[in-house]
Amino acid sequence: MTADAAAWDALRLSLWVAVWATLLAIPLALWVAWLLARRDFWGKALLNAAVHLPLVLPPVVTGYLLLMAFGRNAPLGRALDAIGLQLAFHWSGAVLAAIIMGFPLMVRAMRLAIEAVDPKLENAAATLGAPRAAVFARVTLPLILPGVLAGTVMGFAKAMGEFGATITFVANIPGQTQTLPSAIWAALQIPGGEGQAVAMVLMSSAIAVSAVLLSELLARRVAKRIAGT
Repeated sequence: MTADAAAWDALRLSLWVAVWATLLAIPLALWVAWLLARRDFWGKALLNAAVHLPLVLPPVVTGYLLLMAFGRNAPLGRALDAIGLQLAFHWSGAVLAAIIMGFPLMVRAMRLAIEAVDPKLENAAATLGAPRAAVFARVTLPLILPGVLAGTVMGFAKAMGEFGATITFVANIPGQTQTLPSAIWAALQIPGGEGQAVAMVLMSSAIAVSAVLLSELLARRVAKRIAGT
């Protein structure tokens, strides 16, 4: 029950995809969470529904929609391909799929954290002449950091475990688009591949547990710093 070279390649690609997906999603997720928590505007319910749609749609449907939108035969896909940006059947498409599938979890955690902050604190800072961006950076952000960390970890974990949308959009090409979940699925299709699958499951579980423990440690440190202890 040892992992072979293909399994390690799949692990490296999964980490690469998850890191990029998480880093790219954080700013947008934080902005959308703030909009949903602090602003009333026309279409807010539609935005909220669109954000959470990947949670209720079958992942394969999400992957198929991505393929229809960004495939090489789709107008948008051809336009991106003309500037050298390929998504379908490429690792960058796995990043996009991971962003979309993990985005609702990130927004939810960050939104709850923002809603827990008393708006009076932000208003008090604003009345003292602080710009809106400064109020967010100096007042709101430090208070919601535990929620941001929680959302970041959930997004990373979802990206590491994403399978349905990814395999539909970018296929399962070893060394190119085969992530760890896809490699586990492929191993289970081969007679006698259960041992290899178990090894990769253990690898995936170890990363997930490590991410959760790290998030808990960072959240506690941030909470202590906010409390001034």
